[in-house]
Amino acid sequence: MSDNPRYVFEPEKRPALPVSNSDRLFPIRRIYCVGRNYASHAREMGGDPDREAPFFFSKPADAILPGGGRMPFPLATEELHHEVELVVALGAGGARLEPGSCRELIYGYAVGVDLTRRDLQRDAKASARPWAMAKGFDRSAPCSPLVTAVAVGHPRSGSIGLSVNGEIRQSADLADLVWSPEETLAHLSRLVELAPGDLVFTGTPAGVGSLSSGDTYLAWIERVGELTGTVLGPEHAGAAI
Repeated sequence: MSDNPRYVFEPEKRPALPVSNSDRLFPIRRIYCVGRNYASHAREMGGDPDREAPFFFSKPADAILPGGGRMPFPLATEELHHEVELVVALGAGGARLEPGSCRELIYGYAVGVDLTRRDLQRDAKASARPWAMAKGFDRSAPCSPLVTAVAVGHPRSGSIGLSVNGEIRQSADLADLVWSPEETLAHLSRLVELAPGDLVFTGTPAGVGSLSSGDTYLAWIERVGELTGTVLGPEHAGAAI
């Protein structure tokens, strides 16, 4: 029961990310993700980057896993995939925006990994069903602390990559994005009204692959930071880690 009689039970605290070199927290409102935003990844997934406009999906705010760390192998899958991404954190919002006005919305950046239950996604695609459960499951959004745009500017080139157990799987440059963060935000703002606290995962380069129990990954983006995580066995599912 809640101490506040207006609530049936005590509300959960709002998910948040730490801000680098600070004791401040960035409260998360929503998590949006853009698909196939690197030409090489679009091709490896069977798409055509020259013709496809950006498309979006969401993860729950509490799918965030600050700092990566240790996580159990997810339920209901035998094919967990990693996708390293530049994450944009919004300090302001708006609707029906033009790309030229979107940079001023950005509070900072982080290194994120869009974890995907690929077998569930493949089955959903084959059945023409939504793939929310392939993307929006518990701890499916590991994310590094935020670096502020005031501190690092707006990285639009530089190395982005991910290794598993020391073996490089993904390696590209932010300059390879099909749609820039500003263009992505403008497209998204025509679908929903953006607001402070929104996170946008901006897409992953080629080389996505599987994670197994016992694997450790390292994700990085030049000027933004690094993120390390370890996948535990499924027996840890639901445990406090």
